[in-house]
Amino acid sequence: MQKAGAALLDKIGPAVLVAHSQGATPSWLIADVRPQLVKGIVAIEPTGPPFRDQVFSNQSTRSWGLTDIFLTYDPPVNSSSDLLIEEIPSTNLNLSSCILQKEPARKLVHLLNIPILIEIGQASYHAVYDHCTAEFLLQAGANVELIRLENIGIYGNGHMLMLEKNNLEIAEVIHQWLQKNIFLPYANAQSNTSDIFDSFISEKKQ
Repeated sequence: MQKAGAALLDKIGPAVLVAHSQGATPSWLIADVRPQLVKGIVAIEPTGPPFRDQVFSNQSTRSWGLTDIFLTYDPPVNSSSDLLIEEIPSTNLNLSSCILQKEPARKLVHLLNIPILIEIGQASYHAVYDHCTAEFLLQAGANVELIRLENIGIYGNGHMLMLEKNNLEIAEVIHQWLQKNIFLPYANAQSNTSDIFDSFISEKKQ
């Protein structure tokens, strides 16, 4: 999946990766090998949390934090066992504890310049632990924003929120985030901002 995703970006040029649940895992992996071509990641209730399952089991997994496959850290690591981790207890009874790196944390060097959105529905089983993925990314130096839909007045959504009756309202939240964090900054960096989307999608890897 990583090789296929990288080959696709090599062919089509820069893109924003929009992923849901298990589909988020390839997003981290593709961004790690093509950071210059991934302009943003929208992770809707991504597989997680880092290092350990929650809710359905508590098995250790995702030994590289976000994935079971190599990710690039700085300082470099030769094995996922080189990542020193610890459990951080939750101060909120409704949220799970998180497993994060021990400080000083290694950085996910290829994700540092990629805007990332993590979006969570109020009634989803992800609601208790997706904050751990956001905290892990923040600790690793990523530019990540966590949006809980109930905090912006959108209530009751489960994990399959794209199938629910208010899916267009949720899509508009993503659209506004993309405008603010990716398309407008990109336009401001161009000499001609009149064709922002055409400029964005036509840019090719040099």
